[in-house]
Parts: sequence; structure tokens; C-alpha cells
Amino acid sequence: MLNLYPTQIENVSLHSVGNKNKNESLFLSEKPLFLNDETTGLLKEYFFKPFREKEENYFKLSHEVDIEFNELFKIVTEIFSDQDSVHLNSKKIAAHLFDQSNHPHIKSGEVYVAYLTGILLDNTKVDAIGIFKSELKHDFLQFKEKDGNIDIVIQQGINVNKLDKGCLIFNVNKEEGYKVLSVDSNRYDTKYWLENFLGVDVLADENFYTKNYLKFCQNFAKDVVLPAEDKQQEVLFMNKAVNHFAKNDAFEESNFLNEVMENPELIPEFKHYKVEKGPKYSIEDVSNFDIANKAVSDVRKKIKNVINLDTNIQIKLDFINPESAEKFVEKGWDEERQMYYYLVYFNKEQKS
Repeated sequence: MLNLYPTQIENVSLHSVGNKNKNESLFLSEKPLFLNDETTGLLKEYFFKPFREKEENYFKLSHEVDIEFNELFKIVTEIFSDQDSVHLNSKKIAAHLFDQSNHPHIKSGEVYVAYLTGILLDNTKVDAIGIFKSELKHDFLQFKEKDGNIDIVIQQGINVNKLDKGCLIFNVNKEEGYKVLSVDSNRYDTKYWLENFLGVDVLADENFYTKNYLKFCQNFAKDVVLPAEDKQQEVLFMNKAVNHFAKNDAFEESNFLNEVMENPELIPEFKHYKVEKGPKYSIEDVSNFDIANKAVSDVRKKIKNVINLDTNIQIKLDFINPESAEKFVEKGWDEERQMYYYLVYFNKEQKS
């Protein structure tokens, strides 16, 4: 779990990277930026806001031959070894990004390289290197008093509420290629940022396995439980699955199936489905792993717990207490109307 609020920006170097394909240039600053309290506060919000708002899907720096051949890995390792080398190595980072900026769709922009301290990653303080890029320029209005009137001056600048691209490289797991988070608001050139510049692979950690296993369960519920049972049982299965993950620190598949699977006849179906679909989620050989609580929360927010009926009525089930849906909601068939019905028991209506 990541907490960026106590993070301190020790220094920032700012460079300009053009598009080589368009014969644009690379401009490297001689010195780091001078930061005061105002600019530091503004940059913190600009740099970190997108990482607080997105899911924590971690990567690692990699290379098909050996991690030592990853250009960014070599540069950040130098920085972590000698913090005084940040500005010099920030020029190498900007030059490396410039070398990858050779597609006509890639936009020129400013590149910030920051050394960060005090980040809480899984409740441990770590240092990190932040690399951020601003690309899209926006028109904004300035006003100037002149000769008894107010004139409008149109200028261009960046929107500090929307970072175009950014990554955080944490000083952990060096041997595996560090731990990396990335954001990209502009999807038209993702390959250039993730593959060509960063050179990353997905980091298969507890966060990765927790999310992927729950996504796999979600598709099993839709493809197998729903056709075999009904919508109520599909929702209940996912409620139980998420709650099992939420109350346990470690996952063990046989315990999970025994607790969550209401119909034992579906257990062989689950195992067959895992053989067939498991590779899609990289869980085909996975049956034990530590559970990441933040990942459980992220998945819970996305799972729908609503039964939509063709009579324009919705039944929303409690995701935290799925046993209520079992005790107090019954499904039946009305012969006279030739329609299904849900019977809901309750003591009193609650005020909203």
C-alpha cells in the first residue's frame, strides 16, 4: 500500500524533450530547479495526484537479455548509490527519453526528474525517483490593467491538475528491477512510454495475484455460476469471494473453495475453468499467495452487486453482509403470472 502524503521532494531537474522525427531538439538545464514552499506544494499535487487516484498496478524494470542492459535501470541505480548525482543523471534520463521520441504521434514536452524521500510503501519509508512529463498545452487568460481598461492576454501553459505521464521508481527489489508505478493520461503512445522508455514488465506480487484471482472469479461467476444457478447466486458468489479475501491475510485455494462455493458440484467446474482460463490471468499454477488488502478494496469497488430485472426494478444486495441475501431474499415462480419473483423479508424500512 502506498502513502505519498509524507513525501518530501529533495530536488527537481527540468529539461525539454522534443520529437526527433520532427527534428525538434533536446534542451538540458545546467542546474536543478530552485524550489520554494509555493512551488514545492504545487509540484507535489501535480506529481502525486494521479498516483493517489489510480489502482496500484506495479511493474519492474526489465530486459529480454539481462536487467543490466535496461538503460533506465543503470541510471537510477547510479542515483540511488549517489544522491548527489541526481542532476547529472537526470540529463541522461532526458536524453534516453529523447532517443525514444521518434514516432510522429509523440508530443514534445517538459521532463521533470525528482528525488523523493519519506514515501511510505507497505508501511516502510523508502526513497524513490520520480520521472514526470508534461505534454499538452492549454490556453488560459491573463488580465492586465492598461490606460483605464482591462486587457485580455492569451497565454499557453500546462494544467497542473492533469499530469500527462509519470512514473515512480522505488528503491526496493533492486535485483528484480525495482518496483515501479506508472501513469499515462494520453493512451495514444503507451508503448513508447512503458516499453521503449521504461522497459517494464508486470510485477507478479501479492497485489497482482490478488487482483487477477478476483477478476478470474468474477468471470467464473458470469460464465459458470450465472448459467447454472441465477443472478442472485452469481452476486452471492462474488460477495463471498471478496469477503473471504478481505478477512484473510493469505490465500489457500482449497479453503477458499470450501468456504465460498455454495454448490459443491461447481468445484470441479471451477478447477476446469481455471485450467482453461487461468493463463489469461497468470494464475494457472497459483493456489497460494499473500493477500493485498488494497487490491481487495480496489476490486470490491468495481464489482456490481445489483440484480437488474426486466420490469425496471433493481435489487441491491449488501456486499459486506451477503448472508442477508440468503436469509431474507427468496426466488420463486408464479404459475398464474408465468413470471419469476423475488420475495424480500424485512422488519421495517430504513430511512435514507
